[in-house]
Amino acid sequence: MIYKIFNFKKVHSTNDIAIKKVKKGIVRGLVQAEFQKKGRGQRGKKWISYKGNLFITIFFKINKKTSLKNITFKNCNKIKKVISKLIKKKIIIKKPNDLLLNNKKICGILQETVVHNNSLFLILGIGINLIKSPKIINYPTTNIFDELGIIVSKKLIIKHIINEFKYN
Repeated sequence: MIYKIFNFKKVHSTNDIAIKKVKKGIVRGLVQAEFQKKGRGQRGKKWISYKGNLFITIFFKINKKTSLKNITFKNCNKIKKVISKLIKKKIIIKKPNDLLLNNKKICGILQETVVHNNSLFLILGIGINLIKSPKIINYPTTNIFDELGIIVSKKLIIKHIINEFKYN
């Protein structure tokens, strides 16, 4: 399946843009921003968006009977697979939606759903710390550059993510 790609310099939230695209009738897409002013995580927590890191949201239609708990695990595994391919290191899923490298958070995934025209859409926000990581009290974070000394191409990550979700 083809995903329409929307690129932005600065947004409030890539998930918010994706929801607006769904409400305009776009059924499948990927939103990318260089910076988010008001990125968010689980339960309304703020997602700190440092320039140079990856902020994307992929969105598509899902079956209304789909178990969101099961899809969360599947989607975490897909993103884990993408990152593991590119950095050749063991990535661990910390439920419900974080990915850890060396027991430190490297990626957060925020799933939301929206109904439009009687169809259910999954809004899957993905933030990956590529070159800088926030300081979070009692929750170690890291980034790929600090851990491995390499810079991973955003375009390459997006290409692999789209490939993982091509049948959605």
